[in-house]
Amino acid sequence: MTPQDPATPPTRPRRTDHLTRTDRAAGAVVGSAVGDALGAPFEFGPAGAFSARFPDGVGEMCGGGGWDPGEATDDTQMAVLVGESLLERGGLEPADVFGRFRRWAAADPKDIGLQTEIVLTSGDSWDLAASLHFQMTGLAAGNGSLMRAATSAVYFAEAGREATMAAARRLAALTHGDGAAWEGTAVLHELVRVALDGGDPVAAVPGTLARVAEGHRPRWATVLAPDWHPDLATEFNGAVWPCLGSALWALRTTGTYESAVAAAIDLGGDTDTVAAVTGTLAGAVYGLPAIPARWTGPLHVPLPGSGGRVLDAADLVALAEALVRGPAPTHP
Repeated sequence: MTPQDPATPPTRPRRTDHLTRTDRAAGAVVGSAVGDALGAPFEFGPAGAFSARFPDGVGEMCGGGGWDPGEATDDTQMAVLVGESLLERGGLEPADVFGRFRRWAAADPKDIGLQTEIVLTSGDSWDLAASLHFQMTGLAAGNGSLMRAATSAVYFAEAGREATMAAARRLAALTHGDGAAWEGTAVLHELVRVALDGGDPVAAVPGTLARVAEGHRPRWATVLAPDWHPDLATEFNGAVWPCLGSALWALRTTGTYESAVAAAIDLGGDTDTVAAVTGTLAGAVYGLPAIPARWTGPLHVPLPGSGGRVLDAADLVALAEALVRGPAPTHP
């Protein structure tokens, strides 16, 4: 599954207008989880490892690297916690989200980002922990707020562009004190909103960039440009800029959900998160029906700190169906 040259993007499938909003919402949530579980065994491996293992182009939930086949990582676990908080609290209550994160972190999840772990275990209050960490280290532009954004992007989409981008910033700020992470998560929220409305998120990039905070706009414009390629990244793709840039590149240079996620994993590096973000976008564009049953069948999401619960693909679909109703719109 070698990605096509970005200079000649493929034609999108002829018809996606038959998809319902729920098809797309479930595609985003399940698509993110599938990308996460597919990418996890290849994390920190070399470029091209996925296609080398599956040269016929039919990738499987192979497991490895400490992960069972189909097992989702912290990316999806945190996304579920966000989604359940939004539904149970009837909207965004940052303290509640942070409390769920903290209980999850204390339950010894199999994987947790270093920065996220430091913030959640610092003992500082929800409204200070991330900013204090950033003040002390100056390092808080990881991709950890992108990886968990599928559920919140679906929930806030109906509220409109300004509301969904504002919510993304507040959620990102719970663990990431660098505004670059806030703006990147806001961009992802908005591109998902466009896709859920049946639009093209690639075409929506210029308008979305106009809503990015001015101080961060030039750098985001660089990695989201139509001629940007992951080889041009100046940081490891565990950073927020190349992670989202790579996900958009994978969507832009392929023509199916499967090929987009495979292209993301083949980049190597932080494969679970890059594939999760790619899966969020590609799932929203192509919908749940485009995600192969051979990938959704083995999918499972353990939830440390939640009484031993393990969600499957059907549970994630039900979560997406509840989230898609979202809050009341705030735009005309």
